[in-house]
Formats: sequence, structure tokens, C-alpha cells
Amino acid sequence: MSNVTFHPLISYVINNTTDGDVNASNVTDVYVTETEENADQFLLPWWQQTVFFLAFFAILLISAGGNLVVIWIVLAHKRMRTVTNYFLVNLAVADFLISILNLPFTFLFLLYQDWWFGMFFCKFSCFISPCTISVSVLTFMAIALDRYTAILYPLRPRMPKRHVISAICIIWVFSIGLSVPNLVYFNTVEYGVATTCRYTWPDETDLAYSYLLLVLNYIFPLLTLTVTYTRVGIELWGSRVIGEDTSMQHDRVKSKRKVVKMMMVVVVIFAICWLPMHLYFLLANHFPALPMFRYIQQIYIVVYLMAMSNSMYNPIIYCWMNSRFREGFVHVFCWCPCRQCKRTRTRLRFRRTLFPTSANAMSEKYTDRNGSMMHTMTEYVDNDSNATRRSHLSNMVNNRASPRKADDFV
Repeated sequence: MSNVTFHPLISYVINNTTDGDVNASNVTDVYVTETEENADQFLLPWWQQTVFFLAFFAILLISAGGNLVVIWIVLAHKRMRTVTNYFLVNLAVADFLISILNLPFTFLFLLYQDWWFGMFFCKFSCFISPCTISVSVLTFMAIALDRYTAILYPLRPRMPKRHVISAICIIWVFSIGLSVPNLVYFNTVEYGVATTCRYTWPDETDLAYSYLLLVLNYIFPLLTLTVTYTRVGIELWGSRVIGEDTSMQHDRVKSKRKVVKMMMVVVVIFAICWLPMHLYFLLANHFPALPMFRYIQQIYIVVYLMAMSNSMYNPIIYCWMNSRFREGFVHVFCWCPCRQCKRTRTRLRFRRTLFPTSANAMSEKYTDRNGSMMHTMTEYVDNDSNATRRSHLSNMVNNRASPRKADDFV
């Protein structure tokens, strides 16, 4: 959403000031009249802070590290550079940015109820949140459109690389434009008891903008994705193959189902993670006294961490539901000092998955995007015998197609 929660007591005073003139003396007077028990209400016990910090570090580490690995797997290996995977890279970039540029600053602010990072990071952190969320949902819709076209209209040509890059650029331009108001209207305000990062919208514009983000970044995309994937699901699971049901057709349908199931899980996780955040802001806009609830700080931190945790689930889903990404993660973790594994075997398996080579360095057949049989050329080092084996193969095209592996459609 567009706004960041600041100190509940300050929030309550600001929202309930009738003359529209809120200054430090208003808030300070309220604090002076409050009892010591209420004043300390928002200083969390040490054990709660410890739990929240553990959750924060887990989300930050898995999100930042996992999404960087996803980006590397796709961009560093040519065979992984497909239409869907380019969009997954865009999604990983958005998740990485929100975990690095929003999560640390906002989490510390929510935990200690004091903004320590100045006006620039106040504006930028509140800008990056709706921007990356918009990038995520628009990327979901682009992937759904690509899957819809590929499955329902299989004879149409796939989207070329330049169109994919153009679509990603349009997604970012739209998302930046949608989030620019946060750069303008978010500011730091110093009161007698705290520094807050808050919006300074004129009149009721903040409520209208919050509803706009709710519709564009949550309701409309989810409705569109539900309709699209329902139609795709009916086509994949409800229709029968016309003519002879060959093994190649069966493998193609199976691979398409895997991709669709993976993307459906990603979208469902996104909807679940962000639903409490949207519900909170709807309730806060209609019930101004909500920030004075005794445990509202703990509740909001849980809601916020739940929303931010969405950025760490996608790499886990890719690793779980896609064998190519799984091999990529295994390859990365084999270089981790704390993990012992047979690096030679893992490296060969990873190469064999990303690049079609066999264990004895002989040529392995695979189909290109036009369904033609082709050969590849490979070279690897056998560490056991310390000998370099090379296989030079010429390209050759046949009229018949061989079945792809299940993940070749990703």
C-alpha cells in the first residue's frame, strides 16, 4: 500500500484533529497526559523483538539470495532464456529490490516507532514498495497472457526476445508512474517524541490513492489471472487430444501443466501474503481509532512481515516445482563452504540439465522451437582421470520431432 504506519498515538492524534493543524505541541500534550503504562505500550519486550528480528533476517536472506540465484540461473545459461523465464527474472528483480530497499528501513521503523534514515529514504522506501508490487502483478499478467496464447493458440509464433524486453520496460514505466505520488507526498515530520515518515496528502487524496492501488495492484490483477488460468486449466486438464495420442503429445501437455501449476502457486501465494495488508488499510481508513488498539503494533509487524515474505517464496517454489531451477540451486549450494557434496557429479548433472549433454560426452538430441531434431557440441573435464574430452558434432536437421523434457517449455 501507499502509506507507512507510524506511531499509533501520533496517528490517532493526527486523524482526530478537527482544525487540520497538527503540530508537535498537540502530540506532546497528549503524551504528557498519558500514563506511563500507555506510554510504554509500544516498546516491545525483548523476546518479541528477538522473534521479529529472526523472522526479518530469514526473509531478507532468503529473498535477496534466492532471487539473485534465480537471476543468475536464467541469464548465465542460454537454454534457460525463454519467454517465461525472462519474466521470472523481472519478477525476481522486483522481489530483490523490495527486500533490500524497503524491508530493512520499514521494519526498524515499525519496531522502534522512530524514523532514523532521513527524508530521502522516507520517500524512496515508500516509493519502491508500490512500484515493485505493481511490477510483480503486471509480470504475473504478462506470464499468464503468454501461457494463454501458447496453450490455446499453439500455432501462433512465440513472443520474440525484443517484444519481451519491450513488455518489461513498459511494466516498469507504468509502475514508476503509478508510484511517483509517494515521492512527492511522503515526508519526515519531527514531533516532540519521535520522527515519523508519513504522507502529507491534500484533503482526502490519500484515501483515493490507497483505493487506486488496491484495485490496480490487487483486485483487478487477481480477477484477470483467475479468469485466464481457469480457461488455461480447462484446456489442459479438461480437453482431449484430437487424433492419435502419442508420447510426444503427452510429454508436451505434461510440461505445460507443470509450468501452469507453478505459476498458479506463485499467484496464490502472492494473494495470501498481501491480503492481510490490504485488509488492514481498509479497516484503518474506516476506523480511525484502530491504531490505539493495545496490540496493534505487534499485529501490524506480523502483517507487514507476512507481505514481505512473499518475495522469498518464489525462489523456493521454482526450486520445488522445476527441475532446471532445482539443479541450478544445487549447483550454487555445492560451492557453499558449509555444505559437502560431490561437486564433479553435481556440475555434470547441472550442465546436462541446462545444456543437453550425456554423461559420456556423446551427443544428445533435442528439439528446437520449430520441432526439428538438432545436435549440440559439448566439452567438459573429467576430474577423475584429469583428461579433457571433447566432442565436435555437426548440426543436422530431420523432419521428425523428438519429445522435449518436461521443463523445456519454461
